[in-house]
Amino acid sequence: MIFEKYTLKKTQLRNRIVMAPMTRNMSPGGVPTQDVIDYYERRARANVGLIITEGIEISHDASSAYPNVPRLDSDASIDAWKALVNGIKINDGAVIGQLWHCGGFRKPGMGPNPKVPGHTASGLTRPGKNVAHAMSINDINETIDAYAEDARICEKIGFDGIEIHGAHGYLIDNFLWEGTNQREDAYGGSIEKRAKFASEIIKAVRAKVSKDFIVGFRFSQWKQQDYTARLAQDVQELTSMLKEPIDSGLDYLHASTRRYWESEFKENNNNLAYWTQKISKLPTISVGSVGLDSDFTDMTAPAEVSGIEKVIEDISSSKYDLVAVGRALLADHEWALKMEEGRLSEIKPYTSNTLKEFY
Repeated sequence: MIFEKYTLKKTQLRNRIVMAPMTRNMSPGGVPTQDVIDYYERRARANVGLIITEGIEISHDASSAYPNVPRLDSDASIDAWKALVNGIKINDGAVIGQLWHCGGFRKPGMGPNPKVPGHTASGLTRPGKNVAHAMSINDINETIDAYAEDARICEKIGFDGIEIHGAHGYLIDNFLWEGTNQREDAYGGSIEKRAKFASEIIKAVRAKVSKDFIVGFRFSQWKQQDYTARLAQDVQELTSMLKEPIDSGLDYLHASTRRYWESEFKENNNNLAYWTQKISKLPTISVGSVGLDSDFTDMTAPAEVSGIEKVIEDISSSKYDLVAVGRALLADHEWALKMEEGRLSEIKPYTSNTLKEFY
């Protein structure tokens, strides 16, 4: 089933393999270069069903935290994205743009406005570390509007949809995480209230795009600040956290884990994507070291090629619907094609040099 066609909303995918969003820092001035366009087109040409782009910083003064990350706030960047999207589609691929606000990872002096500090729910970047700006209601509303407007631009460019990045300790996740959200208003407290910010972003995006435009949401238990962090301790808490985001107009969920094969809760041996699908009844993407023999601990740590028998079994058993592949697709742009053709021995491993090569 993994290599069969799949329909996400009204967008037909050639298979259930998704390229995971991965920051590459190759877009000076926020503008994707021809190398970036070629990088994505290469993977579409080699049978990746759906490409989720690297995070695109939303058009908000506090969204940036890293150099050379793509944006949507100039004619040059929009023209580049149009070329990129077209390059994927002429190769029978589908493409979703991931919208991203880095939140508390932003450091003083960064562009586009060096005077703007990092924004978080309560000023905390991790539990006990208060070095950011605690967002006001006006800040929250401005950020929501920025997500919605950039989603509108993405649809105009020609993307099949957008994914809202709500994972890994960035802004939306900072609101979801009890360790960093100490607000006492409508956006803090219970797990349902901590999900309000995410829900309002989804609603605003949904209102700005057409009914056939795909809107997805990526979330995680783990954070870059704490790999052991958990938003939900059990299925009931996960259900409570996801209810409002689901009801706000989502078309799919992307459950990010570091090891897709690990069980999430004590109830049984199934992973986070399984529980997400069962709760939401929405198409769900699983992810986490797919195609490699070791998990993500350090982007420079090597990993050998591994088979995907468990992924195939899980999808065939309807435990989740699609699978996202990250580092394995960085190492070998033909990973999907070689895997489908059974050429496992020809797949290139992930090495310490993979990130130095942009191909």
